[in-house]
Amino acid sequence: MFVNIEKSLDKTENYEILLSNLDYYIIKGDNLITNLSNLSAYLNYFLDDINWVGFYLYDGDKLYLGPFQGLPACTLIALGNGVCGTSASTKETIVVKDVHQFENHIGCDSASNSEIVIPIIKNNELIGVLDIDSPSFSRFNKIDKLYLEKVISKLVDKL
Repeated sequence: MFVNIEKSLDKTENYEILLSNLDYYIIKGDNLITNLSNLSAYLNYFLDDINWVGFYLYDGDKLYLGPFQGLPACTLIALGNGVCGTSASTKETIVVKDVHQFENHIGCDSASNSEIVIPIIKNNELIGVLDIDSPSFSRFNKIDKLYLEKVISKLVDKL
């Protein structure tokens, strides 16, 4: 059962609180979809000023929509297309301050103006990506990158 967790107004402190409680919501041995579903809801609770958070999973050929919080989204993304496909193909986190300036951006929600995508990699194999959008420009920065990569690292440890 989810119990409200008091959040901080300080971004770094809020991420520390998020990480300290994460093990209650992603559990080793649980189904991947179960863990991703809880993680998308948990991140949606903790992160302010976002309009979409979720996962795209890799099937060996392309990314397909996984668990998420937000409006309906694009269902398939080719590697190299958009922020998600680019992050998946390079296996690197991408922070985009203005998605309208990103070549090949895929606009699933017209309200989105900035985005961060973190690849999920285990044993050098791509599993998928975490994708988070915001209606604000420049919403994501190096603090988000650092802590969201830690979140994904904890997730990978549970797989």
